[in-house]
Amino acid sequence: MSAISAFRSLTRIALKNGSVTTGDREVAEEVPVAFSYGGSTHAVMMASPIDLEDFAYGFSLTEGIISDPEQIEAVDVIRTEQGYDVQVTLLDQQADALRLRRRHMAGPVGCGLCGIESIEQAVRPVPDVSKATLALETAELVLAMEALHEAQLVFRQTRAVHGAGFYVPQRGLIAAREDVGRHNALDKLAGGVLRGGFEGASGVVVVTSRISVEMVQKAALLGSPILAAVSAPTALAIETAHKAGMTLVALVRGDDMEIFTRPDRIVFSGASAESQM
Repeated sequence: MSAISAFRSLTRIALKNGSVTTGDREVAEEVPVAFSYGGSTHAVMMASPIDLEDFAYGFSLTEGIISDPEQIEAVDVIRTEQGYDVQVTLLDQQADALRLRRRHMAGPVGCGLCGIESIEQAVRPVPDVSKATLALETAELVLAMEALHEAQLVFRQTRAVHGAGFYVPQRGLIAAREDVGRHNALDKLAGGVLRGGFEGASGVVVVTSRISVEMVQKAALLGSPILAAVSAPTALAIETAHKAGMTLVALVRGDDMEIFTRPDRIVFSGASAESQM
């Protein structure tokens, strides 16, 4: 089999500045990725075919299947004709809990809210990160976003994927992951952070997408008290971040940004705040 790649070169016709040209363009790959536990498929996601072991750990965490990476015994990535089957072997206790949970499921769904069975689960409570002592200057948030941009190798080739990064003050960008789906990118990042032995409370999650409620839920499950993004949040995302005690920073573009919740963790670099929330 050929090596796994997140993109490939395809021919297209381009109209630019009034001229028509033909040539190749790097295009992002998007394939079905199935997560199987105990030989039974739990969910199928459309995703970029890279960092799939990290994806398995992060997905298992943010879906509530595990709470600790040691609860996974093994991950086997099986390449199929059309995609990938990621087979996850859990410790007996987690495997039993998942089997009990699956008995009450109508069926898995391939979206950002996999394995849920009710409206209540879709807006489920998130972990409380209010006691986290992490704080950083706005200048560091700018550096974190710049570092994520520099780490996005697939984005530079295709302009078609999202990025998620984990930034630790005084250490820099510890991990960065990319995917065609913003939820997937964050799950892969969570898996990378877990497998790297880092505490979620020690760093900031930075993403290149808008902030939906699922992004807040996933960041909180990782344990990060600060979530920052280049785009805007939804109202429910802001409400959820407030309930979780999370600092939510959006529209980080250059030196500009907007802070919606828990601004006390952010130190304004070279600027004064007119008021505090």
